[in-house]
Amino acid sequence: MRVSPHELANVPPVSALAQPPVEFWYAVWTHSHCEQLVRDQLLRVGVRAFLPTVDVWSRRRGVRRLIDVPMFPGYLFLRHAIDKKSYSEISRVRGMVRVLGERWDCLARIPDEEMESIEHIVRVRQPVLPYPYLKAGRRARIIAGPLSGLEGILVKSRPDKGLLVLSVHLLQRSVAISVDVTAVAPA
Repeated sequence: MRVSPHELANVPPVSALAQPPVEFWYAVWTHSHCEQLVRDQLLRVGVRAFLPTVDVWSRRRGVRRLIDVPMFPGYLFLRHAIDKKSYSEISRVRGMVRVLGERWDCLARIPDEEMESIEHIVRVRQPVLPYPYLKAGRRARIIAGPLSGLEGILVKSRPDKGLLVLSVHLLQRSVAISVDVTAVAPA
C-alpha cells in the first residue's frame, strides 16, 4: 500500500505524539496538624499522596497509648505529573501551605531513592527516631535482614548497634533507625 505525500503531511511528527506524563515526588508543606486532612483531600482528587507516620507513646488523662504521628511534621509527599491545571487544583486543598518549589513549573523534586527508603521503613514498621538532618558523613547500606538494601548515613556505632540516618534533603529533615552494625556495609 502506497501513501501519498498529501496523506503524510497530515500525520503529526513523532515528537508531537502524546507522551505519557512523567510523575515525580514532591513535598507538600501543610499548616500545623493538617497533614492527614491534606492527604485525604489529595487522595479524593486522584493524587497519590503519602503521609509516613511513626508510632509514639502519648499520655492523655493519665493513660498511655501508642498513637501515629507524622514522620516529618508539617509535610507530606505526593507523586504526580504536575501541569498548570493540576497544580491549581492541588493548591486549593484546605490546610495546605504550598508545594515546595519556586513556582508551578519549577517545583523541587525529591529523588526516588530517598522516597523508596522512607516507604520501605513505613512498610516494615521499624521504629524510627527523629534525628537532626545530616548532609555530611559516611553512607552505608544494610546488607541483611528485613531492611536489606536501604542506604543512609551511619552516624553512631557501638560494638553491636548503630544508627542509620535516612534523610529527605529537600525538607532538611532526617529520621534514624537502630541497626545491627554487622548487617551494614559501606555504600
